Amino acid sequence: MREERSFCRLCLGFCGVRLKLHDDGRLAEVRGDKEHVMTSGYACIKGLAADELHNGPDRLLHPLKRQANGGFVPIPLETALDEIAEQVARMVERDGPDSVGAYSGTQAAFNAPLTPMLRGFMQGLGSKSYFTTATVDQSAKQVAMERLGTWGAGPHTWADADVWMFLGTNPLVSIVGGVNGFHALNPARRIREAKARGMKLIVVDPRRTETARHADLHLQIRPGEDVTLVAGMLRTIFHEGWDDSAFCASNVRGIEALQAAVEPFTPAYVAARAGISPEELRAAAAMFARDAKRGCAYTGTGPSMSPRSNLAEHMVQNLNVVCGRFVREGEPIANPGVVGARQPFFAQAVSPRRSYESAPRGRVGDYSLLFGEMMSCTLADEMLLPGAGQIKALFVAGANPVATLPDQRRVVQAFKGLELLVSIEPYMTSTAKLSHYILPPVLMYERADLPLTALERALYPAPFMQYTKAHATPPAGADVVDDWYVFWALAHRLSAQIDFDGVPLGMSEPPSADDLFAILLRRGAVSFETLKQHPGGAVFEVAPQIAAPAGPGAGRFEVAPADIVADLAQVAQEGQGASCGAPHTHLLVVRRIRETINTLGPHLTAVKRRMTCNPVQLHPDDMAALGLGAHARVEIVSDSGRIPAIVEADESLRRGVASMAHGWGGLPDEDLDYAQSGASPTLLIASDLREPINAMARLSSIPIHFVRAG
Repeated sequence: MREERSFCRLCLGFCGVRLKLHDDGRLAEVRGDKEHVMTSGYACIKGLAADELHNGPDRLLHPLKRQANGGFVPIPLETALDEIAEQVARMVERDGPDSVGAYSGTQAAFNAPLTPMLRGFMQGLGSKSYFTTATVDQSAKQVAMERLGTWGAGPHTWADADVWMFLGTNPLVSIVGGVNGFHALNPARRIREAKARGMKLIVVDPRRTETARHADLHLQIRPGEDVTLVAGMLRTIFHEGWDDSAFCASNVRGIEALQAAVEPFTPAYVAARAGISPEELRAAAAMFARDAKRGCAYTGTGPSMSPRSNLAEHMVQNLNVVCGRFVREGEPIANPGVVGARQPFFAQAVSPRRSYESAPRGRVGDYSLLFGEMMSCTLADEMLLPGAGQIKALFVAGANPVATLPDQRRVVQAFKGLELLVSIEPYMTSTAKLSHYILPPVLMYERADLPLTALERALYPAPFMQYTKAHATPPAGADVVDDWYVFWALAHRLSAQIDFDGVPLGMSEPPSADDLFAILLRRGAVSFETLKQHPGGAVFEVAPQIAAPAGPGAGRFEVAPADIVADLAQVAQEGQGASCGAPHTHLLVVRRIRETINTLGPHLTAVKRRMTCNPVQLHPDDMAALGLGAHARVEIVSDSGRIPAIVEADESLRRGVASMAHGWGGLPDEDLDYAQSGASPTLLIASDLREPINAMARLSSIPIHFVRAG
């Protein structure tokens, strides 16, 4: 046995770990690295079960090709790549490059060389049919950046905040960092330390979550009413004069229009609609804006997957703008970065670009590309709609879209209609079952890697970075491949050029992984060779930076553009509007759980010991009112479908709210035992109820009712 230092790549926590390996390189054990400077020994149940991920009987170890009868047979990797390349070439010639699409998921994002290689492959083909899970997660953040603007020196950071507000996010369970301003590095410790120094925590969630238990103020609002709450907070802030008027005068356009737009959101209106008291509303506004001067408000998947997600994100960011929660001229930049290019940080607003208004458009609806991506909730339609540009081939990397996209039956119909579906996948997921080729990759401890470099400044409170070697060896006889190699090898066969992170690759011989890392790190403050000398990672001494004065190109935030004002007026005119609509009695919110990340985890032994399915949670008083006992079997019914469920009591939920984990279940026509496999809430979700701009479906706050099973 030997021991090595590495880090987990299942989520944005990137926890430092110690690996125990057999002499033949097989992974034996994973535990938290107590000497890791960022995570101090923390690791979650998912990360600690990585030995089974690597060595379990369900892992696919050889490329597979589907047969006419639906079964699979092994095929040599290079033979599979030859056949795939031949089919892609034929489709591009016949139907154009947009007929070939790609869908990239969470596990691809946490694989440093894979995303730039896949992007380079799609660009080399000339196809714009590129989708990722970002547009079914929190793409409202991208929309807000485009409509509101940004700040060149960045927002206040968790490390020096005296208040923080989480809306619909539970980082103690989801271990989400970077996208919500929180450093998800041993998260419970980070929250305790912040509270000890006096930081106030506000949590907005219809459930008293694990994070909410640490809150100074928990607002248990009705699901989907984040717009109402924040509009009411802004009205209170304006009325009381708690806004940062000097900051707004210099950096903001539309303050008067925003004041007028939030005027209808009186304490009485907010109380009736969002379900909190006027006193709670005022307490939240005072704690955030009157009693604190540093700290931000951030959303999670709660608001981002509920109706009016784009409006909710814009309004929450308006809260930060109106209170001036940004790094000012002369203040230090906490983490200038280690691997990214050195850049100045100007203390000035960057005006919104609305680039989606001029970006190339897809064929479905009025949706354009957002940050170079097509909208994932239109993927099934782009496959089903005949005509020029119809997607007929799809590569799926690090994702399971059949199990996660809305209206699963329609998604399955679309995927079954593809001429070519290739999954780079280590397990027989719902998507893999429909694939024509399954190419199993090396797993995380079998490959070299870096944390998500694009988010390094947001992930870490200091200039920390870690590189890990490939320590584990795949099981004997395995024919597995680096994910990124698939796309280089296909481009090689198709005579396409790949630009990897802006650098043209040689296309005659494959690069090594270290070649790719050297490109990714070429502009960093620390060299690749230096980084490799710190196997447990390190906080590096990089030249400090301070926020520079505003330059002649300074812009302004747009807090109340016409489309935002119109959307707010519509909300104000709806009245109390929180009814589920007959015959529905509850709103279903989709929750994250410790045991799984998206669709990864339900098959693990450690998870099966704790739970074998995804029950639906209800408040005990709701169960009593419905005449349902503990573990009662029901069907959950929405306007779009129905699924089986077992009821569990959860006193932390607001009444009228049901909660269920996503990522469980199989294909709709599989004869699976719900009690052993769970069910997919995507069967309850309509695919045609979409937000403007990013086509986001209503993935949470779904009106439902219950029917007794059998």
